[in-house]
Amino acid sequence: MKPFEIVDLISENAHTIEQIAQLLMVGFRDASPTSWPTIEEAIAEVRGSLQAHRISRIAVDHGGEVLGWIGGIEEYSGNVWELHPLVVRLDRRRQGLGRKLVADFEEQVAQRGGHTIRLGTDDENCSTTLGGIDLYPGVLDKLRTIESVGKHPFEFWLRVGFHIVGVIPDANGFGKPDILMAKRISAESFSSKAQTDEAIS
Repeated sequence: MKPFEIVDLISENAHTIEQIAQLLMVGFRDASPTSWPTIEEAIAEVRGSLQAHRISRIAVDHGGEVLGWIGGIEEYSGNVWELHPLVVRLDRRRQGLGRKLVADFEEQVAQRGGHTIRLGTDDENCSTTLGGIDLYPGVLDKLRTIESVGKHPFEFWLRVGFHIVGVIPDANGFGKPDILMAKRISAESFSSKAQTDEAIS
């Protein structure tokens, strides 16, 4: 894979912001087609990530092209951060870039004293066993037996250490739930990793 670096997004670079907006529209077109239907809405989402108490990080190649973006919103007095959103350019998927963006995000949260990262991953096209059905009654019973019937992002989040902690039935309309996931973050683990890396180098 060609080299890249992960850096903070800054408001001065309008071209970069537009690149990210295009990534959002393309990246979520199939999984969540109602998220950012216009370039104006996508740009507004990206600019919103530059507010105080937010994290906004991009993976860029040496030519300055955006390969991926991850954002976060502080909640619960900084104890919890919502990861929203994560998008990787289509031609750079399945190469570990998403994992590296998530790992970088976790480190950013740990540095800010956060304990938990949470996220919602919608099922708008029945790609899990929770989609297209009435989850009531017995919501938690159905949640315990969740499976993918297509390619749903919750499987990626499980692989990078997140846990399913709940579901909001009908969040996007009947039979279109939002699957809630979370992961505990330990500042000590990142400190230990930094010490190990320093000892090796």
